[in-house]
Amino acid sequence: MQCRTGHAYLGEYYSKFVPTKNVDCPCGEELQTREHILRECPIYDDFRYILEKVSPDVCLMDVLGTTEGIDALAEFIEMSGAFTRSGKPRQSPEPPQYK
Repeated sequence: MQCRTGHAYLGEYYSKFVPTKNVDCPCGEELQTREHILRECPIYDDFRYILEKVSPDVCLMDVLGTTEGIDALAEFIEMSGAFTRSGKPRQSPEPPQYK
């Protein structure tokens, strides 16, 4: 999982490997980091309960270093779209329309 290694679509990664990319978070935080997204970013407040079920204070060691935490992290990413290029939840594809 790219989030665990830090090789994801976030400012922390860009600052080291793609210095021409913007590194701030859309919420206004100066540097978008894993910790910021998982623990603090208001953009993902509605989804943080998924992580809090495993670790009430969203301890990164619990979330990134345990089987339960990784399962919760996968659900958090799927539901929230965090760590994706758009940073937004995936839209369900429109069903085909036949004429």
